[in-house]
Amino acid sequence: MPLHDPAHAFVPYPDVPVPRAATGPLADLSFAAKDLFDVSGYPTGGGSPIVLAMSGIKTRHAPVVQTLLDAGARFVGKTVTDELAFSMNGNNAHFGAPINGAAPERITGGSSSGSASAVSSGLCDFALGSDTGGSVRAPANHCHLYGLRPTHGRISLEGVLDLAPSLDTCGWFARDVGTFARVGDVLLGADPAPLPAVPRLLWPTDVWAMLAEPVAQSLAGAAEHVQSVLGRAAPVGPLALDDWDAMYWNFRYVQGREAWLTDGPLIERYAPPLGPGVAERFAWSRNVTDAQVHAARVFRDDFRKRLTDLLGHDGVLMMPTMPDIAPRRDAVDASLEEYRNLSIRLLCIAGLSGFPQLSMPLARRDGAPLGISLLGPAGSDRSLIALAERIGT
Repeated sequence: MPLHDPAHAFVPYPDVPVPRAATGPLADLSFAAKDLFDVSGYPTGGGSPIVLAMSGIKTRHAPVVQTLLDAGARFVGKTVTDELAFSMNGNNAHFGAPINGAAPERITGGSSSGSASAVSSGLCDFALGSDTGGSVRAPANHCHLYGLRPTHGRISLEGVLDLAPSLDTCGWFARDVGTFARVGDVLLGADPAPLPAVPRLLWPTDVWAMLAEPVAQSLAGAAEHVQSVLGRAAPVGPLALDDWDAMYWNFRYVQGREAWLTDGPLIERYAPPLGPGVAERFAWSRNVTDAQVHAARVFRDDFRKRLTDLLGHDGVLMMPTMPDIAPRRDAVDASLEEYRNLSIRLLCIAGLSGFPQLSMPLARRDGAPLGISLLGPAGSDRSLIALAERIGT
């Protein structure tokens, strides 16, 4: 970890040399990796003392880490993650709460909290995170960063701890779109299904209707700027299949079952003390039924088809990333859980569909960052970044 870590973003592992290519497209950039990603010479702790104790020292890099090193990027450390990656708050009961470099009095968001903290605090140029239910997009919104949840399966998660495999993705953060795009060129390559130069911009009315009026007003200028570059957005709706409660619960049933299959055996065998919120979510996940999971998977397939038909090959949704700015660090647990549950209704659109969503740091409210997103068809990840480059800041 860096000797100077004022943001408490890094796990305090002993520093281990990590060789990189002497030249390459990222040779002038430094990066960090969420402590779910294997890095040779380090353990992989997953934000959990018991996972850390069982890890051992890894002898090879996760392929995505190796790709960045081969491109010349300099590794500077492993970053704090929420416990077992099953939280959206950025406060690990065992390893602490990294500081939001863009709004220090507010949470970073999780579970890629340390990665967002490190980048927003200027401790590295970019950082790897993972996004299952919003763990890149939420911190990007909160910390004034660019952040991508890619098309599901687009970037390898080999050598990365699972949470819910059919939902898990590998994303990253950067402060500026130029750096973000350079990393995208290395990790994504060319799109298999690129968007046209002039996409069909869409305004999902039922998504925007979820926002409180002060939040909608704070995003209005950013939305107008995006449209000044990409063209007027055509209203579409409803986007939700059935309703937003159905979207929320079906996402949670899939995530909960898979999270329990991933971590339940460890929890049952060792009974580790789990932090607030994380303990309750795993207890709930343990009781998700086969019938609920089966129905949720059918629902997911139906929603994916609905969104595929809506977007076609050229459609892009413009939407809020999160329902509001980050909660304050001193917010009570009940308030944080209410915010989380509202957030899932926005974040589950990309999760259920598996489509890419890019959050851009284009707005503020009460002095704190607020993101606006572009969501495109499967395989349009690099095209979305190109649109963000045109939009700028």
